[in-house]
Amino acid sequence: MSTTAVSGTATAGGPVVAEARRRRSFAVISHPDAGKSTVTEALALHARAIAEAGTVTGKTGRRHTVSDWMSMEQDRGISITSAALQFTYRDAVINLLDTPGHADFSEDTYRVLSAVDAAVMLLDAAKGLEPQTMKLFAVCKHRGIPLITFVNKWDRPGKDALELMDEITEQTGLIAAPLTWPVGIGGDFRGVLDRASGQYVRYTRTAGGATAAPEEVLTPEQAEAAEGDAWTTAVEEGELLSATGADFDLESFLDGTATPVLFGSAVQNFGVHALLDVLVDIAPAPDARPDVSGRPRELSEPFSAFVFKVQAGMDAAHRDRLAFLRVCSGVFERGMVVTSAATGRPFTTKYAQQVFGRDRSSVDTAFPGDVVGLVNASALQVGDTLYSEKLVAFPPLPTFAPEHFAVVRAEDAGKYKQFRRGIEQLDSEGVVQVLRSDIRGAQAPVLAAVGPMQFEVAEHRMRTEFNSPVRLERLSYTFARRTTAEWVATLNSQSGVEVLQRENGELLAVFADKFRLQWIQKQLPDIVLEPLVAA
Repeated sequence: MSTTAVSGTATAGGPVVAEARRRRSFAVISHPDAGKSTVTEALALHARAIAEAGTVTGKTGRRHTVSDWMSMEQDRGISITSAALQFTYRDAVINLLDTPGHADFSEDTYRVLSAVDAAVMLLDAAKGLEPQTMKLFAVCKHRGIPLITFVNKWDRPGKDALELMDEITEQTGLIAAPLTWPVGIGGDFRGVLDRASGQYVRYTRTAGGATAAPEEVLTPEQAEAAEGDAWTTAVEEGELLSATGADFDLESFLDGTATPVLFGSAVQNFGVHALLDVLVDIAPAPDARPDVSGRPRELSEPFSAFVFKVQAGMDAAHRDRLAFLRVCSGVFERGMVVTSAATGRPFTTKYAQQVFGRDRSSVDTAFPGDVVGLVNASALQVGDTLYSEKLVAFPPLPTFAPEHFAVVRAEDAGKYKQFRRGIEQLDSEGVVQVLRSDIRGAQAPVLAAVGPMQFEVAEHRMRTEFNSPVRLERLSYTFARRTTAEWVATLNSQSGVEVLQRENGELLAVFADKFRLQWIQKQLPDIVLEPLVAA
């Protein structure tokens, strides 16, 4: 983040807006195994934020990516929690948010997407648009987030490039407008045709893809002499794209009707430099964000931000808790006293940090679009708004409807204090939802999850972070609906139904299956059973 000294009057206008215009805040979304964490790492490498990428000699010599800092992520080779990385490139300040790829962690990804201004949609060249990619695309479309598409793994055999463009258009409804076009078929990746300049960017492999791949720019004549038919084919396909209206248009990208497309290989660091340039050149900077009433909070108004993520366990030495803020307006200054819109209480921001994966450093100032980590902000919850001077509340972040339920108990009754603290922490982070009832008692809460892998994360963290191993007893419920206090006794008297309570007091009726839910609704037509829908 910028360390530029900003006076208290900076919120009046120009300097804040000028700093905001330098920011590019975006997320990378994809189906699992499309190479998302590798792309994240490659972007940091090309911006010279890190010296060497995580993959050096394949699996036997693999080091962990900076964004996958949790031990469970490193062991399994998948992203199961979102991560923030900030670095500078050219004159821009990049706030890059890596997201979990696995569908079981969609809720975490959804929260991250609430904090960005653009997204990179990553496709596997051999697999194209996969189910989880489409789900995340739908979220981006709903939120009006412009999408840049990066076709990854072109160094391996895959689909035909024109076929992929048709697939994008048919499945998303967006015009696929390639900015670069591959020279060489999938598996024989030599470089790309820059469609704007007509020049050839030729790539050179490096050892294990650990360092930025050298690029050589050739004229069309030089490219034809060097690559022959592969270049001619790329040029002809580029002309075909132009004839079918697939040329890039900035306005269409920003209004969400088109997606610029680039080709590359993150593991070889091919095409990543071009992706960085495109993000800086065309991705939108932060803009006024609507509050809960729909009124835009202008960038130049006094400080405001919202919490999109809470994470503990990032610092093994201190076991602290970090609340991630997206700055929406004004200037954040470390130590400033702000107000929580949820409670109306003042909050001191003495321990504010810039985050780079698991690593952190103190930050003095931040501007709209930046991500700030507040340490040990135990009073903050996901979705909370913070502001100074002028009251504002941003829309709350929705909670997904759980489909998996399990009773959790401490294996060692003597560690109940650690058990309780750990369960409360996981609930506040949204790793799982914690539900309780008088019938089950405080020592046997029910964990509710969107996907079963959330239970594995909860078990792992209870054992490793909170020193309280637990055992889970899966329950047969699969549906949840909101209800009211007047219906609790009636629902609890039914078989295959139970009413549980969230920490915020909200009552959830859980059902064995949809048929049981439908039967209850038919028998009790006046009953209050409201669906939990992400908005």
